[in-house]
Amino acid sequence: MLSEIEYKKLFWHSRRGMLELDLLLVPFVDQCVPSLPPHEQVLYQQMLREEDQDLFKWLLLREPAPTEDLRHIIDIIRKSTATQ
Repeated sequence: MLSEIEYKKLFWHSRRGMLELDLLLVPFVDQCVPSLPPHEQVLYQQMLREEDQDLFKWLLLREPAPTEDLRHIIDIIRKSTATQ
């Protein structure tokens, strides 16, 4: 479980400065990350270390993410935005 400080850091790092990413990541971190299992929260944190251009390509399915872990968290994000 994320502490309040960890959650606030994740929220801040989810604001990427690219509108398309912000529209996907900010609602996801706000609505979904707190209820993710700890290992998926870690995957999300790791994903945020990637470059914006890569995240954009992966989230819009223009290119597959290079690892199974990244593909997994990308899939979770995409499914969550489909239900919002």
